[in-house]
Amino acid sequence: MHIVDGALSNPVVIAGALAAAGGVAVGLRALDLERIPTAGVLSASFFVASLIHVPIGPSSVHLVLNGLAGLLLGWAAFPALFVGLLLQTVFFGFGGLTVLGVNAVNIALPAVLVGLLFGRLIGRGTAVQGAVWGALGGACAIAVTTAMVALSLALSGDEFLPAARLVFVAHIPVMVIEAALTGFAVLLSRKVKPELFAREVSV
Repeated sequence: MHIVDGALSNPVVIAGALAAAGGVAVGLRALDLERIPTAGVLSASFFVASLIHVPIGPSSVHLVLNGLAGLLLGWAAFPALFVGLLLQTVFFGFGGLTVLGVNAVNIALPAVLVGLLFGRLIGRGTAVQGAVWGALGGACAIAVTTAMVALSLALSGDEFLPAARLVFVAHIPVMVIEAALTGFAVLLSRKVKPELFAREVSV
């Protein structure tokens, strides 16, 4: 899901940078002391999970785990995922500095939306029911992220339309894997540390 430097038009890059700055600012306000350890773990999980990636045109296929981040952190997922992306850019050259804002928005905004849609449902009912909602959230996060990556490419020129279609199709298996991982993570969390979902996620 990392769009590389030079693949996007200047207006898309600038709009992404401004949106990312706003998202990080709102996320930092939502990042209270109780959420800092969770944010650190999820940021590290995202960093490690997305290190193994398969390049596809101007983007790449890899695990993201942004659905789980959104379910647990809400808006605070924005700075957590931004830090992971920044470290990947600096140390491994994934993506690039000029497209850091776009990549952050494409990954973090779907996380926030998933937290808004499914976060309140995770703590209700049985652990299995929560896991089902978590799985749906994990799949939806990847679907929205993929759509946003495709849109970013499409807005940068007609020559990127084939790549935009390829990005979406290539991520269908990732949606299935992320759904399973997020569902199991929610199920385990509900049994071992249910207080993570005891209160509503602030989005």
